[in-house]
Amino acid sequence: MTETPQINDLIFKELIKRGYSLDGNTRIWNIADSKLWYLTPDQAQGYLDLEKSEDYKKDTGQPQGQDLIKKNIVEITETIKGSPINIIDLGCGDGIKAANFVNQLKKIEPSLKIRYCPIDISGHMVETAIKTFSELDIDEIIEFQYNISDFENLNNVIPLLRKGQYEKNLILLLGNTLGNFEIHELLYEIRGNMKGRDLFIVDTAIDDKKQNERIKSFEKNVKVSDWLIKIPLQLGLKKEDVKLNFRWANHRIEGYYIINKNKDINFRNKKVHFFKGDQIVVIVAYKYDLEDLKTFLNIHFDNVIIKTSNDKSKVLALCRK
Repeated sequence: MTETPQINDLIFKELIKRGYSLDGNTRIWNIADSKLWYLTPDQAQGYLDLEKSEDYKKDTGQPQGQDLIKKNIVEITETIKGSPINIIDLGCGDGIKAANFVNQLKKIEPSLKIRYCPIDISGHMVETAIKTFSELDIDEIIEFQYNISDFENLNNVIPLLRKGQYEKNLILLLGNTLGNFEIHELLYEIRGNMKGRDLFIVDTAIDDKKQNERIKSFEKNVKVSDWLIKIPLQLGLKKEDVKLNFRWANHRIEGYYIINKNKDINFRNKKVHFFKGDQIVVIVAYKYDLEDLKTFLNIHFDNVIIKTSNDKSKVLALCRK
């Protein structure tokens, strides 16, 4: 059996493990998992390039998120000042969102002692975030084996940071990262690794009933397709074998490829046969309505303060255990 070239073992295993579901006569292969989006430095950099595009910033509400932090930085500072803090940047990306946060924080409390710990599934992201923070006036950047980690491993990361004078943690989850995960599993994991003086800050997009407009924009954005195409390519498919589409379903935006023709993929003595019309879901982004999001946060945290952007598209939440 001749193997198809350029196949990524992890992506192929996920495809085999999950199999497909049926929607009528259409087979849907769902491999939407954030750990597959940044497997290579090329994929990670593709996302960073996408994040910097003006259309994507607008579609994902990045300016609104930054405005919410700026407007509420005094209140945030009041809740954390008084002792040194670890800033744990979950899904750090290039570190720029957290750096903007720290710069705002330092304007209010310039003497605050800060240690920065970036956490991301991508080593390329962690290296880029460390480089970003190396130019900031902070006390220390934590570099250790757990920087490159998924969020299920937080119980191995966070306890290691509570040393000496740095007993208090500020956990950041910025830039709609919350929407990439099953919300209750993630919030449960975060709360379970917090103590009484810790603070969890999350900004995320909510359902402002404009998702169809965003879908059209994503479909036109070349940087979106340039980034996502790397997933089917690592399954042994070619660009001409697939077509990228987006839809709004189940409180989330789904990005999926439609198979243009019958295709056999052979790898490690296993064979997958794609039919023309099959769908491969590669990315999902949840967008809950405001009241549902409030309910979810209050299930997991005892003290929740919610701030909403003027256009009702973005939320900043300050959460304590």
